[in-house]
Amino acid sequence: MSHDTLPLDFTELPEADMRERALAFFETMKARHTIRDFSERPVPRDLIETAILTAGTAPNGANHQPWWFSVLGQGPLRTQLRAAAEAEERAFYEGKAGEEWLDALAPLGTDANKPFLETAPWIIAVFAQRRGGPNPGDRKKNYYVSESVGIACGLLIASLHQAGLATLTHTPNPMSFLTQICERPADEKPVMLIVTGYPIEHATYPAHAASKKPLDQISDFR
Repeated sequence: MSHDTLPLDFTELPEADMRERALAFFETMKARHTIRDFSERPVPRDLIETAILTAGTAPNGANHQPWWFSVLGQGPLRTQLRAAAEAEERAFYEGKAGEEWLDALAPLGTDANKPFLETAPWIIAVFAQRRGGPNPGDRKKNYYVSESVGIACGLLIASLHQAGLATLTHTPNPMSFLTQICERPADEKPVMLIVTGYPIEHATYPAHAASKKPLDQISDFR
């Protein structure tokens, strides 16, 4: 099967510039921390749109782009969202999670109360599409869906942080209520909520979260 190609827009950099840029991005992302205390201060919609466009550049299986980002601003739907999510969280913390999982979460100080689901200016609900394709209306099988959506979420979080916004990933389990609230098809799988906005003044994050594994504990070179 023949296929068309396009010239790659690539500019080679001097090694010194490569190192400088790589280290600068590392320092930028190292300063990103998940917070739970969001201000109600408005955030321009176009910042969220640009971050989603960035997420949409992620590598993915067969270029089917198997993701959907349902964005909720402040309003009645957010009240429904919080009520549904906290119901699942209460079940989780009251025993569904199991002792080992709760022990792992203890240093983070989390509980079933999720006020940020109403206070933050924007919440992005991410869905994985089992069927779709590169063109509107396609209903083809999608490939490497979990991997593709995971990469897109990483780019989305990085883009929001680069824009000067704080973020939080929230994954109540199960998340089937998102399908109804966001009016998405039943064959799409809710993956996560990405909460974003400005932090409140004097916001904090758990000291436990500041501990990151060094290079020799997350990689090897052969």
